[in-house]
Amino acid sequence: MVSIDNEVSTKSPAKETLLTPRFYTTDFEEMGSLSISSNKYEILSVISEFRLDYNKKHFIRDKEFITSWKEFDSKTRELFIEFLERSCTAEFSGFLLYKELSRSLKDKNPILAEGFALMSRDEARHAGFLNKAMSDFNLTLDLGFLTKSRKYTFFAPKFIFYATYLSEKIGYWRYITIYRFLEQYPEYRIYPLFRFFESWCQDENRHGDFFAAVLRSQPHLITGLVSELWCRFFLLSVFITMYLNDNQRAGFYASIGLNARQFDQYVIIKTNDSAKNVFPVILDVTNPIFFDLLDKACEMNNLLINLEKDATMSLFQKTFVKAKTYLTLGLYFGRLSLLAPIKTEDKWYHYKAN
Repeated sequence: MVSIDNEVSTKSPAKETLLTPRFYTTDFEEMGSLSISSNKYEILSVISEFRLDYNKKHFIRDKEFITSWKEFDSKTRELFIEFLERSCTAEFSGFLLYKELSRSLKDKNPILAEGFALMSRDEARHAGFLNKAMSDFNLTLDLGFLTKSRKYTFFAPKFIFYATYLSEKIGYWRYITIYRFLEQYPEYRIYPLFRFFESWCQDENRHGDFFAAVLRSQPHLITGLVSELWCRFFLLSVFITMYLNDNQRAGFYASIGLNARQFDQYVIIKTNDSAKNVFPVILDVTNPIFFDLLDKACEMNNLLINLEKDATMSLFQKTFVKAKTYLTLGLYFGRLSLLAPIKTEDKWYHYKAN
């Protein structure tokens, strides 16, 4: 009989930085006025998939969770708690945004409202499951407190579409890649949460399909020079954020048998390839300079992190090194943004307006 300590305490939210999961808000009036008539039937098709709720009975904890996780050493425990907290916060952020959109659009744009309502259902389910997993480590997040305390970043509707499309698709590739690896090497599946990733990732994939359909209903967002620049910007931003984040957390990936750098590069290549189905351009991630610059950016980011911990340097010295490091990071990001993109061949968006 396993003795389990059931005492659970509320974890203080992690400090917000440029790389932590963010909470978003948008222009609800503008979102409500969008015309989706040019691609209404594809949007309705995705919503019909949402209604089937394939994962309604998927997120149910089983007996494999009913054990003690005290055998984790302190470092592994810390890594898992951070992974669960960041994942839960990201899913909960999606829930809040989608729920608010569904409420605001209910009377103005009922088709989009239903899509957002059904996606918020999925995100709430994911966040709840992750928060329950944290209780295995005797912690929980106060999601109500997070709702009130976190800063909200304003994104115009078009930026919401670009960013959430990519975040959902990259989430799919992250989850399915971890799942497939652990199916092949079960000795590294040291926690039962990962068994749920196969069906879980399909929620992310369907959400991405919804945003892809909405983007196709707004041809001005995916045609022309301006849209190409925005697509490149968001692809690069999402990839840089993930790469820098995961480089800091290589220990977590090592604990489940993965090399963080190889994992991220595979996920980036796959997500970039998925984006060609919607975006007019994608990044040339096969250019050896691309990942070389990302690796160099990681070195600079790690330097900044270590600088904060260095008690031997004066404030003046730290300020000087920080400025120099940020300048170097800016140059790397600038070089990445100037790499020639790849034009996609899909010309479905050439249509006649009614």
